Amino acid sequence: MTAPVFLVSPGDITSATTTFHLAGDEGRHAATVKRMRAGEVINLCDGQGIRAVAVVTGVGKHSVDVAIESVTYEEAPEPRFVVVQALAKGERAELAVEMLTEVGADVIVPWKAEHSIAKWDSVDKGLDKWQRTARESAKQARRAWIPEVTTMHATADVCELMKSAQSVFVLHESAVQALAASAIRDQGTIVIVVGPEGGISEAELAAFVTAGARVVHMGASVMRTSTAGAIAVGGLLMRSQRWS
Repeated sequence: MTAPVFLVSPGDITSATTTFHLAGDEGRHAATVKRMRAGEVINLCDGQGIRAVAVVTGVGKHSVDVAIESVTYEEAPEPRFVVVQALAKGERAELAVEMLTEVGADVIVPWKAEHSIAKWDSVDKGLDKWQRTARESAKQARRAWIPEVTTMHATADVCELMKSAQSVFVLHESAVQALAASAIRDQGTIVIVVGPEGGISEAELAAFVTAGARVVHMGASVMRTSTAGAIAVGGLLMRSQRWS
């Protein structure tokens, strides 16, 4: 089994770090939930590419002390996957973020679509929930990079985002082209748009096509908004250098 990951703040660990005191929420999780013991190996990651392999040397009530064995920097993976995820109701939104993080999405963009059933009463609280889900999922997936969860985007913002991407795919069950038949590059940004439970409106679809997006399907099945994005990213990753 791979070593568990605990998160530190950027800058906490450098190549010169030899020991570290893990406290706060992460230290409490290591000591009381994971019940780490002296001699066990853990990874400390800053969410921005730093990964330290460490050995537990002491366990406190709500903290652990470690000796750093090695510190490495993992380059940001290419190609970069940006998923525009329409707001979803209930736990489906968190499931979408969780699955996207585990499969390897690099940026998750909350999208307020025309037919989104879910509404955020507080944008700050909604973003905080998505960001916390991404952090916890990145730890479970042993990722050195935590996906960025951006601010809420309107359709016009999504169209602007598409302009700097190398490939843009909008998932839609009525599409003629299959995602599986679409070519991708090994470098640059790939944007995938996932619609809400109520579907992508004709006006939104037209705006995305005008912005350069390709409308694609993923077979005969109509997938939920909570799972479609992760499956799409996984399918493209299988054809990329990232999973080779």
